Amino acid sequence: MDFKKVGHLAKYYLEAEILGHKKPILAGFKVTYKCNLACRQCPYWRREYPELSFNDAVKVIDQMHEAGAKLLILEGGEPLLWKDGSYTIEDLITKARESFFTVGITTNGTLPIDTEADIVWVSVDGLKETHNQLRNNSFDKIMTNLKESKHPKIFANITINKVNVREIEALIKFLSPIVKGITIQFFYPYEESENLALTKAERVEALDKLIGLKRAGYPLNDSVVALEVLKYNHWRCEPWMLCNGEPDGKINYGCYLKNRITEGQEDPCKLCGFAAHTEISLAYQGNLEAIWAGRKILDIF
Repeated sequence: MDFKKVGHLAKYYLEAEILGHKKPILAGFKVTYKCNLACRQCPYWRREYPELSFNDAVKVIDQMHEAGAKLLILEGGEPLLWKDGSYTIEDLITKARESFFTVGITTNGTLPIDTEADIVWVSVDGLKETHNQLRNNSFDKIMTNLKESKHPKIFANITINKVNVREIEALIKFLSPIVKGITIQFFYPYEESENLALTKAERVEALDKLIGLKRAGYPLNDSVVALEVLKYNHWRCEPWMLCNGEPDGKINYGCYLKNRITEGQEDPCKLCGFAAHTEISLAYQGNLEAIWAGRKILDIF
């Protein structure tokens, strides 16, 4: 156990609860919207993508750290494509590891998984035929890269949607011997992307299957309590624990979807399927199962 991290987390909690100093602890940084895929469920590759210089990207990282964040996830687009002259994403990872407890990266898995990030999440959204429908015939390349990578902590992340929901059980069983663990989230209907959102009944059914698989010993890293409350979104979000950097250098504090609804659009909180947000909120509220899940996934302490 890392007592320095434990001490920081205890201080973080006490300052938030007693003094009201509510600061982010988890930072996401979408370093680029550029991507080598054009996935049906993703809005980001459809957007214009300004490219930050290395120095400006470091400023974003430093600002989020100064705001309080200790955990950083580099995202995209495809973050492995980011570069500035001779600088690559690995230079940003090296810089971030000087300050953050844990630095993770998400990737579509089509490029070699050779990184110094502490954790890697690879998006796998179905067995071969389904994944290829959603993610541009990339399944075989991803499987090759997963098997060839020497990285010690690769998770598969599944975005559950209308296309893949019926084979989630088979997919988790398929992925279990290939990756260190598996995390999930539910598709969120962004304005630009195809709407692949589940009905409430489909979501509940999927979560019941996931809970059964976790209890059967499959390496699903989301906690049972988080999976339970996601059925009807019966959980209290702590959005102030989050911040998010954009490819233009803007930093959003709190949930980056909140207060972005257009007239007539449903409240995004009712549609939320971001299990990581659920988990971190439950952990702050003292749920031991969620705290343990965070420890296993993010090496928090």
